[in-house]
Amino acid sequence: MQKPAASEKVEGGTVVETTIPSRLDRLPFGRFHVLVIAALGITWILDGLEVTLVSSIAGALKSSPTLQFTNTDVGITNSAYLAGAVLGGLFFGWLTDRLGRKKLFFITLTTYMIATLATAFSWNLLSFSLFRFLTGAGIGGEYTAVNSTIQELVPARYRGWTDLSVNGSFWLGAALGALGSVVLLNTALVPADIGWRLTFLIGGGLSAFIFLLRLWIPESPRWLITHGLPKKADKIVDGIEARFENDNHVLDNTALKTTRLKTRSHTPLIEVATSILKTHLDRAIVGFSLMTAQAYFYNAIFFTYALVLSSFYGVATDKIGWYLLPFAAGNFLGPLLLGRLFDIWGRRPMLIMTYSVAGVLLALTGYLFAADLVSESALTFAWVIVFFFGSAASSAAYLTVSESFPLEVRALAISFFYAVGTGVGGVIGPAFLAHLIDTGSRNSVFVGYLIGAGLMLLAAGVAAFKAVAAERKPLEQVARPLSLADE
Repeated sequence: MQKPAASEKVEGGTVVETTIPSRLDRLPFGRFHVLVIAALGITWILDGLEVTLVSSIAGALKSSPTLQFTNTDVGITNSAYLAGAVLGGLFFGWLTDRLGRKKLFFITLTTYMIATLATAFSWNLLSFSLFRFLTGAGIGGEYTAVNSTIQELVPARYRGWTDLSVNGSFWLGAALGALGSVVLLNTALVPADIGWRLTFLIGGGLSAFIFLLRLWIPESPRWLITHGLPKKADKIVDGIEARFENDNHVLDNTALKTTRLKTRSHTPLIEVATSILKTHLDRAIVGFSLMTAQAYFYNAIFFTYALVLSSFYGVATDKIGWYLLPFAAGNFLGPLLLGRLFDIWGRRPMLIMTYSVAGVLLALTGYLFAADLVSESALTFAWVIVFFFGSAASSAAYLTVSESFPLEVRALAISFFYAVGTGVGGVIGPAFLAHLIDTGSRNSVFVGYLIGAGLMLLAAGVAAFKAVAAERKPLEQVARPLSLADE
């Protein structure tokens, strides 16, 4: 066990002298970290399951005797989900920095679960859109609370790969959703107006089990220190270290670095704004560029892929899942296989590579589609390649905005860039592309794809000049804490 944090009273608060950040970063990657990843990453698996089912049921929503949606209606509901994620991310991100990481990932999970269950009982476009909006709010909050927790518990040398892998786990759920849609949307097995409702009931019901997995996850010790609770932080880290010692790991005490932090009850919003938009303006530009590009790239294409398959290739609703399955595989393997390179080669070169390659491949795929040179199977294969790189790029955007700003504003920074990026790129994208699909013109859809390609290439250019080399560095070194006491 280490010497507990020492504190001293100073004008305006209490200064805590602690080695906790260094103690967390010196840990080897072990069972504790695997359990954290599993307990928090399963949310993305569940979200991937639910979102893919929703993407798959576009045809079922149009043929539902109750809803009778048009393509534009489907685009509107997808945009409602993303709009909820924007506002929910901002609100819950603010609460995460004030109330702590652990409380919020239970609150956001509850919001998500109740709203998803309610969607199963929708009766018209308004009710469906409202419940999708609330579901999105829960997921937007999950992004901030979960990413903050992972960033602050995982050692610096593994942070990039871990964060990308957790965000990429969304696509494990997407694969399950694709398989599930094959059964739930088969009208020979499930009535047409029941199958799409079951997709939401299943998603909401499964989320209840996540509570059990999250009960043991500790509050972030880094957050506890800055909020004047060093004894609780020490107790948590002592417990984590005991786990490793019980597994016969020998922890090196010779290179521990002491950090002096002034405690605070909260960070005023004016200080948050100054930190993000003035002190770290270059990082804000990078975050905005990355998040906006990936939000349009992902949401515009993925949320409307089922519409493309049904409208241009005549693929039956209950068969769409088979096309989404390989699509999901490429998306999962991208962050998993490329993620380690973000820690080895570095953040900047990998951001440039993944964003630029994804952008070029998207433009090429769009051209082949517009020229009617690819079948539905060939188009799916092309998307697998495009999103192998695009998925790593998208996950890296969350990694970048979560590690580039001080601890005291981390959750709100994640939510801010998620909200702004998704608001600009994500909310507009699905409705816009769905409208282009409704025209029946392949060239019109190609224009929508070219916009996404251009945004990805622009983001790669911004990263080339302004991205931070955060690989293998402690969070306190990447971004100086606002509460850091003068030495």
